[in-house]
Amino acid sequence: MSPHVPADPTVLHPMPQHPRVVLLKPLVKSPLIEVGEYSYYDDPDDPTAFETRNVLYHYGPEKLIIGKFCALGTGVRFIMNGANHRMDGPSTFPFPTMGGSWSDHFDLLTGLPNRGDTVVGNDVWFGYGVTVMPGVRIGHGAIVASGAVVTADVPDYGIVGGNPARGVRARYGDEDVARLLAVAWWDWPAEHITEHIRTIMSGDIATLEAAAPDDSRA
Repeated sequence: MSPHVPADPTVLHPMPQHPRVVLLKPLVKSPLIEVGEYSYYDDPDDPTAFETRNVLYHYGPEKLIIGKFCALGTGVRFIMNGANHRMDGPSTFPFPTMGGSWSDHFDLLTGLPNRGDTVVGNDVWFGYGVTVMPGVRIGHGAIVASGAVVTADVPDYGIVGGNPARGVRARYGDEDVARLLAVAWWDWPAEHITEHIRTIMSGDIATLEAAAPDDSRA
């Protein structure tokens, strides 16, 4: 057996002693949600209800796409486009959804603004109680502070916080961000990642580049 054995990405509870933590890829069933390996959600209540409690108003066709190695704190919620209401008339109330003869007017709910897919990159950390609005794109390596309401795109390796979320600072300069995106450690084979965990977590960029698999180096 190889000395570098990766964690199993297919196990629902990667930490059996902490059932509040679930890997999302083996959990989600909706064809409208895509999650990469090892991304997890932590909730002391019921993390297995992620699809219904944390992805809201998801009637399609837009998708929620979450990359690999993302950490989602308790209460992270994704608001999808189905939450939209008309705002061009006197009332925003969605009368046709209530049934009866009101449903004859369902055409009034068609053609509402749709910002498209919500996309989260790889290695993104979400703090407690983050809310992500429809159609937002959050870059690789980003950090979203607790309680943030993300209404606009977040750059790669950016840190944002607040309501609405604003840039706090960049984790790296533009040149270093480009180097990190080029090395894309999250796409390395799992065994190679396992061999270089310490470099990925605490090394510098040059050491990370040197650790990349031979076939991934420019």
